Amino acid sequence: MFLKKMPMTSVADGSGIQVLPDLYCHTVQIVNIAFVGNPSVSSEFVLVDAGMPESEEKIIKAAKERFGENAVCKAIVLTHGHFDHVGALEGLIKKWNVPVYAHFAEKPFLTGESSYPPPNTDADSGLVTKLSSMFPRHSIDITTHLHILPEDGTIPVLPGWKYIHTPGHTPGHISLFRDSDQALIAGDAFINVEQEKLYDVLTQKQEIHGPPQYFTTDWQEAWNSVKTLSQLKPLVAVMGHGLPLADDELRTNLDKLARDFGATEIPENKK
Repeated sequence: MFLKKMPMTSVADGSGIQVLPDLYCHTVQIVNIAFVGNPSVSSEFVLVDAGMPESEEKIIKAAKERFGENAVCKAIVLTHGHFDHVGALEGLIKKWNVPVYAHFAEKPFLTGESSYPPPNTDADSGLVTKLSSMFPRHSIDITTHLHILPEDGTIPVLPGWKYIHTPGHTPGHISLFRDSDQALIAGDAFINVEQEKLYDVLTQKQEIHGPPQYFTTDWQEAWNSVKTLSQLKPLVAVMGHGLPLADDELRTNLDKLARDFGATEIPENKK
């Protein structure tokens, strides 16, 4: 049996952090979404990821608080299709009728073709890991609104940003990067909380980690993706889980993660 609406939440639920004038991180229960757009310039924005199941009203409210009552979503970009990143997607599409952009390799999970593999419930002793068999992993079908990202790395609705294919957590996982200010939206390629531990999730205890272990399918690719992002030397980063990071704290911890990933992140039953 899969849970539809997830009762799990955290102390950060409903809060937001302006990382840059045009980059805003907002927490929906236990996951972050990002608004890209400067409200002092325009009421238009692009949403990155779509939060937890049945959270569309929360996201719409957050958009209006950030961009005003006349807030206009131009598009939604997905880092990947796991339930906590597309939970409100179908509801938001009905409300906003906007295009949704994703990587080609994520298409089967967004068109009703394939479900994600079962979780690795033995990846860790944490309670979230043990509960992960109850998390939704079925495909959704947004075929009518889905647009596959171009192969050249550009994001049509986000000039100045590029996407980087960062597989491992899922086949079509992407991260978003802007060269001009070295801003990174990492999705779940790496995160800033130990997602397997319930207490850490609820309290949002800061600790950089690789992707959530229970849903990650290819650990060598996941490690390579962290190395790729580390080499970009980002100055600010919004992750799918946990507080944003910046400057030396970000670079030092990300470099350490890339170096030690094999020892610290890969579950024992996958080594």
